[in-house]
Amino acid sequence: MIGTLNEGSLHAALKQWYAAPGDLVEHPVDGYVVDLVRDDLLIEVQTGGFAPLRAKLEDLTQRHRVRLVVPIAHTRNIIRMSDEGDRLSRRRSPKHGRYEDLFARLVSIPTMIECEAFEMDVVLTVEEEARVHRPGEAWRRKGWVAIGRALVDVVENREFRTPADLAGLLPARLPPTFSTANIAGSAGISRRVAQQMVYCLRATGMVQLVGTEGNARLYRRSG
Repeated sequence: MIGTLNEGSLHAALKQWYAAPGDLVEHPVDGYVVDLVRDDLLIEVQTGGFAPLRAKLEDLTQRHRVRLVVPIAHTRNIIRMSDEGDRLSRRRSPKHGRYEDLFARLVSIPTMIECEAFEMDVVLTVEEEARVHRPGEAWRRKGWVAIGRALVDVVENREFRTPADLAGLLPARLPPTFSTANIAGSAGISRRVAQQMVYCLRATGMVQLVGTEGNARLYRRSG
């Protein structure tokens, strides 16, 4: 798999994993090319950011039910390769993706989930990422540049159809009023992810700003 890995490998593998008998693949719909087309559902696989899909999703959901498939690498194996395609080393990344990582991309389209015709299927995956050395690039990785990702396995998936589904990712044991620091500490996530979560949940009315305490903003669940 790694020998032929390219930028589209993960996308193609997920599309194949989701495909059902009778699906139309890479089929034109209303002037767009859609990954998978069923009688009552359009499926788009998005391995990168959501911003490029905004206009497409907003347009298609006016006439069709649309499901956005979003992979998050629960486990990632890093493969270093030579320019000739030989494997130099393999290691497992210490980072483990979680459903909460969805919010980093959702900030581009935070209110899309309010559309009844729109839903997301977030897939936790085991992936392999190939990297080659390019001096002067990717300085944080000391010149090792990612050239593609491949799907090894699917760990589990979770559907998000409403703003309340997204709010379900808030930690259960939060005080009545809470800060993003409270969320980060209770959920075991970074403060940045907690901030992205609150941004999206505020946009959909699932949490509201109620005041401040020192330099911290305080929120509470709505409803």
